[in-house]
Amino acid sequence: MDRESALEKFHAIRLMDIAPDLKTIPMVESNTDILDVLKILRTRHHVWVVENRKTMRLVGIIRYLDVIDILLPPEAHRFKLGMTSRIMKSLLGGATTAGDVAEKQPLAIEDTETVLDALMKMRKYKTQVLAVVEGDKLVGEVSLRILIDELLRLMRVGGAQWIQ
Repeated sequence: MDRESALEKFHAIRLMDIAPDLKTIPMVESNTDILDVLKILRTRHHVWVVENRKTMRLVGIIRYLDVIDILLPPEAHRFKLGMTSRIMKSLLGGATTAGDVAEKQPLAIEDTETVLDALMKMRKYKTQVLAVVEGDKLVGEVSLRILIDELLRLMRVGGAQWIQ
């Protein structure tokens, strides 16, 4: 298989076919204590926040870099119009749960979309991870790491090699 054929096959893969098992992705319920979220973020770059594990309705995402806002005191945030939500994400500003600090409306993509759709959305929004959803229900995630792994797996399993 040549490079072009391999990439065409890769781009056409549906996300539901490569999204990792839901049990393996970092996820907490909205009412989870912030300190428990911080424990997860010691070893992960993000954690998804769902309403609860029964509905799996996606509430938001907390990224590793969001920890800065959580740890800073409220007065350390420069006040600008529309910035009050960032102040409220501080532990000293009153935030206590994952739902309090989660970035609402995280970037998501339907599970029926393809790798190419995911790559295009990642580039457009300059992000490395997307929630994979079925409606408003979290069913997985797709990241650049997952896509790289899938491409390499495809190349090995299919016997394809890059042709220079």
